[in-house]
Amino acid sequence: MYDFFMKKYGEILMKKNIRGVIFVLGDNIDTDQIIPAEYLTLVPSKPDEYEKLGSYAFAGLPERYGFFVVPGEMKTAYSIIVAGENFGCGSSREHAPIALGASGVKAVIAQSYARIFFRNCTATGELYPWESEERLCDQFKTGQEVSIDFEHNQLINHSLGKTYNLKSLGDVEPVIDAGGIFAYARQTGMIPPS
Repeated sequence: MYDFFMKKYGEILMKKNIRGVIFVLGDNIDTDQIIPAEYLTLVPSKPDEYEKLGSYAFAGLPERYGFFVVPGEMKTAYSIIVAGENFGCGSSREHAPIALGASGVKAVIAQSYARIFFRNCTATGELYPWESEERLCDQFKTGQEVSIDFEHNQLINHSLGKTYNLKSLGDVEPVIDAGGIFAYARQTGMIPPS
């Protein structure tokens, strides 16, 4: 099990720059929109069910946003989410960041987060929860190409040729780099290797 997750993250974690196409959302995107309750029977520790969970990411969004994962596909074309305030509000389900990670998302950049979603991102190591220094969801459009520069805490919108400052990930960055709280605890010797 541990090897499955470490293999999945190995390539991502060695890079300190994420580049991809964005999916833009507004305020108060809740965990029921991220992964509807009907899909919570999928067990993320089983590789085939983990992948299936990703295919349902954002299945609860209003139709005005369009498809995040094209029906019949297992992965999304969008590796970065840009959102407004209070992203991940609602119930405290760990499945929310897991579904996004399983779909192919590597980072979310939001104006603010629900605390439990931010903590679940860190604990699971699924994706990087960046906070923007300004409201970006009104300035960006779905489909634009962007990159996140970890060293300088910046989001570069290549489609617009503009750079935006992000708040530092701080102490959560090495935990996510390790693949989550348990992997980090093993890596730092807090718990013995499995």
